[in-house]
Amino acid sequence: MLEWHLARRGITDALVLGAMGSVPREEFVRAELRGQAYADHPLPIGDGQTISQPYIVALMAQAARVDAGSRVLEIGTGSGYAAAVLAAIAGEVWSIERMPRLAARAGDLLARLGYTNAHVRLADGTLGLAEHAPYDAIIVSAAGPAVPEALREQLAPTGRLVLPLEDVSGWQTLVVVHRGDPASTGTAAGEWEHESLGGVRFVPLIGEQGWDSEKNLWSPF
Repeated sequence: MLEWHLARRGITDALVLGAMGSVPREEFVRAELRGQAYADHPLPIGDGQTISQPYIVALMAQAARVDAGSRVLEIGTGSGYAAAVLAAIAGEVWSIERMPRLAARAGDLLARLGYTNAHVRLADGTLGLAEHAPYDAIIVSAAGPAVPEALREQLAPTGRLVLPLEDVSGWQTLVVVHRGDPASTGTAAGEWEHESLGGVRFVPLIGEQGWDSEKNLWSPF
């Protein structure tokens, strides 16, 4: 996985590669799918949700520039795998899941595996978690129609927000949102910049500042 699916596709961050190599991905998939745990594609985890493919997890962590001193907010805990990867790098990880069964399962699994710096909360992820802000990195594992304003407000001045955005045609693009540096980009101080990382496919970001619950939930399974 590290060589073929990550390093050869541009994942060069040593911290990310180390974390991806240390987290036992097979613990986060269904027992009958463990033989596919390290294949580079998503897998179902129940409730219409998936565990993202390894490359996308690594790409998002690398784009967020997570390091040992980072305080990270993750939206969409799912299986807990990405939270474990982030916890293997960062100082503190707060992960929000809106589905009770997934939140409980992921929290128990992360605790059992010893990721004591990863904390799962049941909440509306589009509103973030203001009590632990600001965050050096925010990673959203679901696609919304726009960047939630609450997440912008909870991002540290030099922080990076990585999330997929969906346009009116249904096309999703993974973007990095951060404040521009006037010295290097010529932008006004504090002006938001967006960098595209290419097309992706995620489940919808449901919540007050995302899609409403009537949006047709997409799943490849």
